[in-house]
Amino acid sequence: MTLLRKSLPRRTVLQGMGATLALPFLEAMLPAFSRRALAAQPVHRFQTFYVPNGMAMEYWTPKGEGAAFELSPILEPLAPFREQMLVLSGIKASWNYIHAGASGSFLTGTPRGGRNEIEIFADVSMDQLLARHFASDTQVASLELSMDAPANAGACTGNLSCVYTHTLSWRSATQPLPMEWNPRAVFERLFGDSGSTDRTAREARLRQHKSILDSVAEKLASLKRDLGPRDQSKVDDYTEAIRDVERRIQRAEEQRDVEIPTLEQPQGAPPVFEDHLALMLDLQLLAFQSDLTRVISFMIGKEQSARPYPQIGVPEAHHPLSHHNNIPELIAHMSKINRYHTQLFSQYLAKLRATPDGDGSLLDHTTILYGAGISNSQRHSGDDLPLLVMGGGSGRLKGGRHLTYTDKPMMANLLVTLMDKMDVPVDHVGGSNGKLPIDTLPGI
Repeated sequence: MTLLRKSLPRRTVLQGMGATLALPFLEAMLPAFSRRALAAQPVHRFQTFYVPNGMAMEYWTPKGEGAAFELSPILEPLAPFREQMLVLSGIKASWNYIHAGASGSFLTGTPRGGRNEIEIFADVSMDQLLARHFASDTQVASLELSMDAPANAGACTGNLSCVYTHTLSWRSATQPLPMEWNPRAVFERLFGDSGSTDRTAREARLRQHKSILDSVAEKLASLKRDLGPRDQSKVDDYTEAIRDVERRIQRAEEQRDVEIPTLEQPQGAPPVFEDHLALMLDLQLLAFQSDLTRVISFMIGKEQSARPYPQIGVPEAHHPLSHHNNIPELIAHMSKINRYHTQLFSQYLAKLRATPDGDGSLLDHTTILYGAGISNSQRHSGDDLPLLVMGGGSGRLKGGRHLTYTDKPMMANLLVTLMDKMDVPVDHVGGSNGKLPIDTLPGI
């Protein structure tokens, strides 16, 4: 790749075109030193794409192992990405307690959770371990997103708190994180209340926030001189929070020359599911493209989601349909929902692959964990979870294979391995007892 000495002004590209359309981010728009760094070491990103209510396993599991596997009906929409697809079979949920354990242990690897509505605990989730690692490199440590409004109180499943079914992410063993479902709120978290991703609007917001922080810092310093030791300690804690905001503003200033596609601030969640989903996925793509975050956890539906899908010929509510009593016709209907989810996921993958990033694409430099925390939904089974690892993983993943594990390793062991692939090694995640081999497997 030829590196220019100067960055390419976006306005120069637009001159003479007679249009004001926003261009996608181009490497040539970065300063030369940034492009050299980008080419030398692409950013590695991690994403979770969670699907609820289990799977019609008869339609999910591929035939054959290793590189010679056949795509199943549910996986067929992902055929264009076969070479960056790793299908994993035989992995057991770390905590299998109906729907609570499904999403509650998917990223935490916790072997158990609470026993009633008010007892709430799990473990630090994998995405939050990564968020801690990348926090100093990005403006937003992580995004936690869903297509459903959160419920953080009351019992939703087995007399356990709704927290378990409505989130994947836990900052600590007792601090679950709410998943944001409103695209307007997601936009504001990424770009503030500027109303647009346009550079002028972003710079005006930066100037305003810097002015406010300068004023707050001066007042805190003056206030602290007149306080006792205990109050001074409280002010110090508050000052640390201010410093975190200052750090994010500094990162934003460093990225002010990065051009990103223009997107107007959404007004809220569109009423049509596909429109809502498209907006949420575009925001995730934009967050990765602009390096605002490197960690995203996304639920296309919460556990026990009752969303019907009449647009694909499935008028039944998803959760009741998942308890199909092993009736073939109902299992076939369930498989339509499962396949529709992979179709929608495939469209997102196509956008990632079409977005240049360093010497490849965003998909090349992303590791994506796709799947469910339940296999056979009729039995709430935690055995043989439906799992995919997608993307190029910045060269750390070997796709195009179906691996079957006969010893029923725990999901938590896969999380430890994925942390290694992200170059953030840890001793354990949740109740893990080792690593899961995904590079090589005997006989494969």
